[in-house]
Amino acid sequence: MTDILLPEERRRRLLDLLALDGKIMATAASAVLGVSEDTIRRDLNDLARAGAVRRVHGGALPLTPATGTFATRATERPEAKAALGRVAAGLIRPGEVVLLDGGTTMLAVAEALPPDLRATIVTPNLPAALALTRHPAVEVVLLGGRVDKADQATVGTSVLAALDGLRADLCLLGVCSLDVEAGLGGMDHEEALVKRRMAGCAGRVAAAVTADKLGTAAPFPILPVGRLDALITERSADAALLAAYRQAGLTLILA
Repeated sequence: MTDILLPEERRRRLLDLLALDGKIMATAASAVLGVSEDTIRRDLNDLARAGAVRRVHGGALPLTPATGTFATRATERPEAKAALGRVAAGLIRPGEVVLLDGGTTMLAVAEALPPDLRATIVTPNLPAALALTRHPAVEVVLLGGRVDKADQATVGTSVLAALDGLRADLCLLGVCSLDVEAGLGGMDHEEALVKRRMAGCAGRVAAAVTADKLGTAAPFPILPVGRLDALITERSADAALLAAYRQAGLTLILA
């Protein structure tokens, strides 16, 4: 007979399952803990309200580690982002029009472009645009709009309007979270809208994501993973997660 757990004990056990498996499925957790799925769902909702997990359909995921301002994030894992940036830069073909997302990993892409590359880069990313002014052959188009000072990017209706009618060859996205079921996610509603619109303007879409953001969830959905043509991530990422992305049909490019 299964011992009856108090609510706090159940929630601790659920967090243990999350740490062990990288996700919580309500059906499986109810069997392990010997309680109903409704009870598990209530526990997960309580944990989500406490900021311990991110609720998704059927269960919960770890919270994304992507928090803080652009300046703060720029100091986090710079070598990994530089490696991702070099690989992502290699996807850009001469003469292409490329939508380059906001974020510190996309700044690394801008800094990694070969000096002889001729292309047009359209971006809301203020530091990336500034870096590209020093590139000898790239044309830079900064998407105008309200400046989000914390993220160092333009957002809002002006950016969305500027993207209307644009047809790009490639969109390079930097996202806060990426999960096979939850898809790509962001921490800000307006930023998520811009990313979604950018992806809709491009013939090819790739995301460059550090390994710590894989298998996590953020509050604002951007795209399902099936919309990506390629995922660029670290070679050191969890093998089970990489296998799940491959099974979902993603082309993985490991840095």
